[in-house]
Amino acid sequence: MLQAFAAAFRTPDLRRKLLFSLAIIAVYRLGAQIPGPGVSVAAINSCLEAAQASDQRDLYSLVNLFSGGALLRLSIFALGIMPYITASIIVQLLVVVIPRFEQLKKEGQSGQAKLTQYTRYLTIALAVLQSTGVIALARSGQLFPNCSQDIIPSDSIWTTVVLVVAMTAGTAVIMWLGELLTEKGIGNGMSVLIFTSIAARIPAEGGQILQTRGGFVFALVCLLAVVIITSVVYVEQAQRRIPVQYAKRMVGRRMYGGTSTYLPLKVNQAGVIPVIFASSLLYLPQLITQLQGDETGPVRRFFENYVIDQSSPVHIAVYFGLIVFFTYFYVSITFNPEERAEDMKRYGGFIPGIRPGRPTAEYLQYVLSRITLPGSIYLGLVAVLPNLFLSITQEGQNQNFPFGGTAVLIMVGVGLETVKQIETQLNQRNYEGFLK
Repeated sequence: MLQAFAAAFRTPDLRRKLLFSLAIIAVYRLGAQIPGPGVSVAAINSCLEAAQASDQRDLYSLVNLFSGGALLRLSIFALGIMPYITASIIVQLLVVVIPRFEQLKKEGQSGQAKLTQYTRYLTIALAVLQSTGVIALARSGQLFPNCSQDIIPSDSIWTTVVLVVAMTAGTAVIMWLGELLTEKGIGNGMSVLIFTSIAARIPAEGGQILQTRGGFVFALVCLLAVVIITSVVYVEQAQRRIPVQYAKRMVGRRMYGGTSTYLPLKVNQAGVIPVIFASSLLYLPQLITQLQGDETGPVRRFFENYVIDQSSPVHIAVYFGLIVFFTYFYVSITFNPEERAEDMKRYGGFIPGIRPGRPTAEYLQYVLSRITLPGSIYLGLVAVLPNLFLSITQEGQNQNFPFGGTAVLIMVGVGLETVKQIETQLNQRNYEGFLK
């Protein structure tokens, strides 16, 4: 990997792309540190220290993770890339439900451009709603439950409108930066920005482990991180290759087909989406308890002791079960065996030993269900690592594990994809291997 980056810097075109990507990342991180208009910086810093001392792990930790800590600072990039992720997931699910969206997906590049435009509009709408909600939570004191300071001193409507406009504009700028990075930089722009946000928090969390637990525990955590990342890389690269043979056919005076290829089915076909779905769903009980007035009621005590507490065995078991369920659900709506079988039949392709048409679709469904099970178990185990770390450490309530869950899945996935793109572009500019 380091050789690929070194070779890329020696290539003028790739060097310009890498420097442009680094400049976009720098602008993104700078915007994450600029406070929104009307926000008290002193109060924010004081509340952040209190939250760090109590290890606040609540409804907003997932959004704060994707924003690189900008949410709790109420910066102009406070919402981060989360509205765009939510809008993309909604549009992707609507493709299965709405025939018009399904038709646009089949139209190729023009249809995809139209779906991208719908995603942008939905992102802005979600940014307005989420920024309004975050401001309301900050004023009510629920964003920092352990801090009594006034984060937004002014209660005027004008201050609220300006702050909402600033956060929404920040989301639009992030979306624009991501598209610029995709077009003129290296890798998928949105994924690289998420990678940057997550990576920005790891040094602080590692430093906290070193200060509170000592060098021996820090070394063990680093060793465990290497093992986890190696395992994640191995599983992310794993795939089942189904052989596909294309029959020869004459078109005019030319003969086409007669080639052998394969259909790759990844073990982790769903990516990190099931973890995001399960995390979002598990935050609903805490939202319900915050809205409930009775703080001593049996329902609230049950939720706080068993469901909200992330070190609770009940929470870990429910979290793991939801990830397995959403993995099967997401794979079922994104991979259609009947459509793949029909496409293969249309172009003269077949799986050796399997008849084209419905038998091929049934075979693909059988193979997909077999490899989805280990993929879902893998996602669940990686996702609950921080929770297991909380439950087995004596100081778990005041400590975090920085190399597990959603963070490591996203970082490894984006890192592998970016390196692949760099190597692909290097191969396009270097024909040395073909000439030997």
